[in-house]
Amino acid sequence: MEPKNAERIKPFKLVKYFTFSSLIIILFGSLILSMVIAQRTEKVLLKKSEDYALLMAENLNHQVFLQFIVPAAYRYGKVIELRNKALFELLDRVVRNTLHSFNVDMVNIYDRENVIFYSFDKKLLGTKGLGGIDYQQALLARSSSRLIRTGGFWSLVFGAPEKSELRTYVPLRAEKPLSNIEGPILGVFEIIQDLSGDYRTTVHFKYRIILTSAVVMGLLFLILRHIVKRGEQIIEKRAQEQLLLKEKLSHAERLATLGEMVAAISHEIRNPLGIISSTAELLKQKMADKDQGIQLVDVIVEEAYRLNNIVSDFLSFARPRSPNLIACKVDDVLEKNLTFLDPEIKKKGYKIRKRFATDVPEIQADPGLLYQAFLNILLNAMQAMPEGGSIYIEFCAKRDSVTIIFSDEGEGIPEETLKKIWQPFFTTKDKGSGLGLPIVKNIVEGHGGTIRIENRKPKGAQVTVTLPA
Repeated sequence: MEPKNAERIKPFKLVKYFTFSSLIIILFGSLILSMVIAQRTEKVLLKKSEDYALLMAENLNHQVFLQFIVPAAYRYGKVIELRNKALFELLDRVVRNTLHSFNVDMVNIYDRENVIFYSFDKKLLGTKGLGGIDYQQALLARSSSRLIRTGGFWSLVFGAPEKSELRTYVPLRAEKPLSNIEGPILGVFEIIQDLSGDYRTTVHFKYRIILTSAVVMGLLFLILRHIVKRGEQIIEKRAQEQLLLKEKLSHAERLATLGEMVAAISHEIRNPLGIISSTAELLKQKMADKDQGIQLVDVIVEEAYRLNNIVSDFLSFARPRSPNLIACKVDDVLEKNLTFLDPEIKKKGYKIRKRFATDVPEIQADPGLLYQAFLNILLNAMQAMPEGGSIYIEFCAKRDSVTIIFSDEGEGIPEETLKKIWQPFFTTKDKGSGLGLPIVKNIVEGHGGTIRIENRKPKGAQVTVTLPA
């Protein structure tokens, strides 16, 4: 039963909303998570490198003071001139021997006048004023570090600088032997570490996190979308079922009202019909010698029978009888149908092609109602081939159901007619109530089964009836 257009279920929009909102939230969440992890990694790397520089500076301070400043002061006095080649080579040897196992790119040593008096780069010797604010902080006994990144615009925007340096400024102090008391500040160490490789590793790690998060979140998104899509289908199905139940209930109420009316009218019609039929039979017997009169009486009897059949159809449709379920075999019912139709089959030259399963199980059904339903289907197949043809009957037995397929070689059913075929009182025949197939449908569904009508290739129609076993 098709729902009314005004009551069709509107598409459930949850999947659409969930798709876009979840995609945005998941992508944004993945980006934020990746940035947080990457920043945390950079902080850990920076802290580790700064601690590493302070450790180098402490060791370097100890070695420079003991191995250079003390011996130089003892030999040359308080004023130490590094223009003296021997003194510079001594200091250079002490610094390089101290740092040979450390990963350091550059070391500069400033005096208290902000002049570089030692550097790995000899071009910087004697240069003044390069220390900056960090140098001033070191003279105040406060160590500090600064990260300097260089590179193109886009490399800096995407957090992948071409070069990253950590410059650490630590005071150079005099040491007092066997004492923890810190001595006066003699100068400032500037230790430069090249962190470019470490930062490239961090950037790659960040992108891997972003990619991994995107993949994981994407899979999670697809799973959730599938779940919600499934939920949408279930909700729509339930809504359709409720709407169909409502339609069926409304239809049943209309049928109940129609049944009461038809029952009253049929009772009033059948009585005079019976009288007309019996009177016509008596009149036919008395007019045995008058051919024309007999023909007229035959017309009266035939039309009375036809009108009686129409009234019976009205009653069968409006007040369907509940099945009296007993154990029966469907093939036995069909054999009775074919025996009843055998004279008409032979007269018109129909061929019955049967393919019955050998193990058709017994089912709980009403043989009388099944007989009526199958008879209607077979009569329709015969009427679809007025010049004769083949009718195919096939059985398919399963563990929980029995399927009977009726096929003919007629012209088939037009698509427009196929849409209306279950509507009560719809017919394309000159004579007929239009209640035959609706009655068949009521009988089949009353048994808990289903019926389907469709066209078959290359021509003809096919009726499939499935009954529970």
